[in-house]
This record gives sequence, structure tokens and C-alpha cells, in this order.
Amino acid sequence: MTPEDRFPGPELPESGPRARMAVDPRSYGHEGGLHGGPQQSWPAPGLPSGGPEPQAVRGWFEEAAVQAAHSVHTAPQDPPTLDLGGPVGTPSPVEHAGALGTSPEADPDQAVGPLYVVGDVHGYLGELHDALREQGLVDADGHWSAGRSRIWFLGDFTDRGPDGIGVIDLVMQLAAEAAAAGGYCRALMGNHELLLLGAHRWGDEPVQSTAGTASFLAAWRLNGGQQQDMDRLEPHHISWLARLPAMAVEDGHLLLHSDTTAYLEYGGSIDEVNDTVHQVLASDDADEWWDCFRRFTKRFAFRGDTGPASAGELLDTYGGHRVVHGHSPIPYLTGDAHSEDGHASRTVTGPHVYADELAVAMDGGVTMEGRLLVARLPLA
Repeated sequence: MTPEDRFPGPELPESGPRARMAVDPRSYGHEGGLHGGPQQSWPAPGLPSGGPEPQAVRGWFEEAAVQAAHSVHTAPQDPPTLDLGGPVGTPSPVEHAGALGTSPEADPDQAVGPLYVVGDVHGYLGELHDALREQGLVDADGHWSAGRSRIWFLGDFTDRGPDGIGVIDLVMQLAAEAAAAGGYCRALMGNHELLLLGAHRWGDEPVQSTAGTASFLAAWRLNGGQQQDMDRLEPHHISWLARLPAMAVEDGHLLLHSDTTAYLEYGGSIDEVNDTVHQVLASDDADEWWDCFRRFTKRFAFRGDTGPASAGELLDTYGGHRVVHGHSPIPYLTGDAHSEDGHASRTVTGPHVYADELAVAMDGGVTMEGRLLVARLPLA
């Protein structure tokens, strides 16, 4: 299944007070107009349970796939993807005795540890464990072993893969263990966190969509929602997910989930954006929830001729010297994805640096036989 995010029907790519150029409404869910040019979406064969896709929508996706294949392969060339290689200067492992209370006390005078970021996981718990262990961040049993190291997950823990709740449980566990060791493990809210929370909160309740009637539950199913994740979702998961920030700056890196400028529509500072998103999730307005999900599902703002300007606008507003994001799989950004089946034609070896080196993509396309990326920042 391809990892493109889709709505039950076409959505306009831009909305809100910021001035935009007119774009083809068929490019819903992607950046268009002033931010990267109009883009198309790819079809996603093999829908999850929840009913067949309407024939008209399926036909539209098939048509869009042809246009997408042409536009991607004629896009300007970006700098090469970086090979991750092995961990660089991995801190000495901290012995884990099975209980947080027995973890070694952190020395407050010790220097801060290295910074790592993790791309989209989408329920692939085994791959996440392997990638973290490869970088020396967890031990063979999946416990924190990186001392004062710092790690940020860029969102999208669930959907499409086999164990989204297991991924959330692991991240929550590592957050506690890392804090006890003097480091930290933190996470951003991705559009699939918004989608899962919306499907749980609103179910089939209709929301206002440019396509007419839509619902969170329909969109969740359409985008790889796994019933076992919904069945295992507990109140403490919901509370933790709803409090995740939408963005952060760490060591000069502006960390986002989505490669979109839609964050600008939620505030002029990181605190304002995070507060606004949390206010939406605390509200009883399903349409506000839907609009927030829809905006953070846009993509490709930093690709193409206007990409560097879009990345620069975010950096000027929120700080940092380089944007680091997930959301858009690297094979789509580089034009190495087959539109027919969504699989990559070239193996992803590491993060993709592009937009005049102002942006780093971290979604290695684990859902399309790619790689779940964990990388140390700054990139060499």
C-alpha cells in the first residue's frame, strides 16, 4: 500500500487567511500555489476494511497517478540522500535493572548528550526496535541504553503497520527511562495522531468537507487505520497523544512532522502553534478538528523552485537554520517511487537533504518497503 494520505473526497490544498494562488482542486492534500507548485497524489491499492472506494474516486486517482509520475520524474534534481552509516560517538550504555527507580542517577554537571530524530514509524514496531538498537539507543530488550542522549520522534506512530499501539507504548516507556538516565525521549504530533484521535472521538459523525459528507472514521480507514489499534487504544494513550507538541526547535533544527507551511496559519511562534493545536483538540467542534487534520496532511512545500523560500519562511518565523520533517516519503520527494504500486525503485539509505540544504526529510518509506530512519543531528 502506498503511504499517500487521502480524504474520503477531494480537499482544497490551501485555505485560511494567507494569500494563495489558484490551483487545481485535484491536488488535494498536497502543497500547491505559492508553495512548491501544484502537486498530484498517487493511488493507494488495497484499501483497509470499511467499504470499497467509490468508482469515481478510484478513477480520479488512476488519472492523477499518470500526471504524478510525469511531474515527479521531471522535477528539479535535489542533493543526494545521505547514507546513515553507523552511530557516531554513541554514549556509553546505561545498565537497565528493570525498574526506573534503580536507574543510575544522572550527573547534572555532565554535558548534554547527542540529538537523534526518528522518522515515520506507522506501526512497524520490530523495525523501530532494530533501528534504535543499531544507533545504540536501546538494548536487546528494548530498554533505553543511551544515557543523556536526546531523541525526537517526528510523529505518525500508527496506521498501515501491524502494531501502532505497541509503538506508542515503547515511546512512552523510553520517555520515562531516558528521563531517569538524564536524557530525554520526546515526540511530535503527526497528522495520523490527529486522524486516530479524531476517529476515536468523532467516529462516523459528519464533518464539513469540500467533497461533501466525510467523517474521521472513513478517513482513518482509507488511510490504513488498523482495527486492532483502535481496540487497544486506552485513556492514557489518548491523553498522551493529545498533549504532543506540533513543532519544536532543538540545536538549531526546526522539527516538524509535515512538510507544509500550514503551521503558519496556527500562530507566529512555536508556543502559539502548539497552544492553538491543543485548543482545537480540547474543543467540541468536529469541523475544527477536521480542518486541523486536513491542513497538516498537506505536503511538498519545500520541493521545487519555491521550496527554499517556503522553508526559509518557516525558519524566519519559528527559528532554527534547517527544517527537519517526516510525512512525505523520500522516494516521492526524489522521484524514485513507482506510481503503479508505490514501491521505491531505489533503496533509501538515509535522510534526504534538499531545498538548498534548508530541509531534511526523515520518512524513509517503511510502509513501501523502504527504511525506518533514525539519524543523529547535525548531519555530516
